[in-house]
Amino acid sequence: MKFGLLVSTTAAGLLAALAITVSVPAQEQSMRGEPARYIVRDLGPAGAPLSEAYLITSNGLVGGAAANSDGTMHAVLWYNALLKDITKHNLGGPNSAAFSVNEIGRAVGQAETSDADEEDFCGFNFLGFPSETACLPFLWERGAMTKLPTLGGANGFANSINTRGEVAGLAETTMTDPTPGCPVHQFEPVIWKNGLVKALPTYPGDPDGVAAFINDKGQVVGASGTCTLFNSSSGLYLVEDHALLWDHDSVTDLGNLGGSGGIAGNHACAINNRGQVVGHSELANDTTFHGFLWTREAGKMLDLGTLPGDYASLGLGINDRGEVVGASLDANFSPRAIVWKNGVMADLNTLIPTDAPLYLLLAISINDAGEIVGQAVQKSTGDVHAFLATPARPGSR
Repeated sequence: MKFGLLVSTTAAGLLAALAITVSVPAQEQSMRGEPARYIVRDLGPAGAPLSEAYLITSNGLVGGAAANSDGTMHAVLWYNALLKDITKHNLGGPNSAAFSVNEIGRAVGQAETSDADEEDFCGFNFLGFPSETACLPFLWERGAMTKLPTLGGANGFANSINTRGEVAGLAETTMTDPTPGCPVHQFEPVIWKNGLVKALPTYPGDPDGVAAFINDKGQVVGASGTCTLFNSSSGLYLVEDHALLWDHDSVTDLGNLGGSGGIAGNHACAINNRGQVVGHSELANDTTFHGFLWTREAGKMLDLGTLPGDYASLGLGINDRGEVVGASLDANFSPRAIVWKNGVMADLNTLIPTDAPLYLLLAISINDAGEIVGQAVQKSTGDVHAFLATPARPGSR
C-alpha cells in the first residue's frame, strides 16, 4: 500500500489487495537459467511485517515507511540498508510516512497531528492504521520534523523534495469542494519554497489536483481532476483526468493514450532533470492503462506497453539516464516489478538470483547508479517488505 501518493504514485496502494494473488512458483520457473543482473536486499520491516520504500537518491538514501508492533506507521530512512525512524520529534500524531528525501538528508511526507479531524484525508484509517487526527505535510531535517503550511485547510502532504529544498505536494483549502459527495475539502497542487506555500494551476475546469514530483530545475509533474471517494490505489480523493507538467509559471497538459482517466487515471508520476516524464494513462475507452514516457521533443506520450500476456502497466520512476521503473500487471491486477532500458522492458524478477527470498512487486524509484527501490513480498511468509536492487558487478551472483 502507499500513503498519499500513487507512485503514484500511485500504484503502491495496490499491494494490500495484490500481494496475496502473486503466483510465486510459476514465476520461479520462468527465472531458472536467467542470468542474475541485480543483487536484491530485503530492507525488512520495523516491528510489524510491513515496510515500503518510495525514493532513492543519487547517494543511496532511501525514504519510506515501516509499520510498528504497536499498530502505527512511521516515516523512516534507510542508508546502506540501515533503518532510521525519524518520528522521534513528530507532529503529535501516531502515523507518518516519508515519501521523499534529498541527498543532504532532508525528508518530506505526511504526518498526523494531535488535532482532531473528521476527515481521513491521508487514508490511514482506510488502510488499517486507526486515527482521528489531521494529517499535515512535513519537512524533516537535523533530527526535527516541522509542519509545512496548507492553503488554510486542516490537511495536506508533501510528495517530493529536490536538491534545492523545494517541495511538491498538495494542500487542502477551507472551501467546500464543488464535486457533489466529496468527503474532503477542496485541495490543490502546491509547491513550498523557503517554507512558503504556493498553489499551482490545474487544468481548466478541474477543481482538485496533486503535485507528485519536483526535479532539481523546479519542474513539477502530477495530475488534476475531480474529487471522488478515497482511492486506495492512489492514496488520493481524486479522479486523475489530466497528467500535467508545471514549468515555473506555465502548465502543460501532457495528453493521454486515448482514454479519459476512468481506471487508474492519467497521472504524471516522476520527471528527471532532462525533463523526461513518466506516469500512467488510460487507453481508448478506458479499457486499461499503460505506463508512458513523455518528452518535449516528441510532444506526446509514448506507450511503454506491458510484459507479454499482461493487461496493464505503470511507469513510476525515471533517472537522468532515461531508465524507467514501474510494474506490469496481469488480468487479475497482480503486479511484477519492471525496468525499461534502451526501450526494452524486463521483469526484474528474472534479473535477480533464483533463490532470492523476495518476489518483486513494484519498482518505484531508480537513481543514476541504477539502484532501484520498491515493494516486494516475502516468498516464505507473504509479508510486504521494501527492497533495494543494486546492479551486479560482472561475475557476481
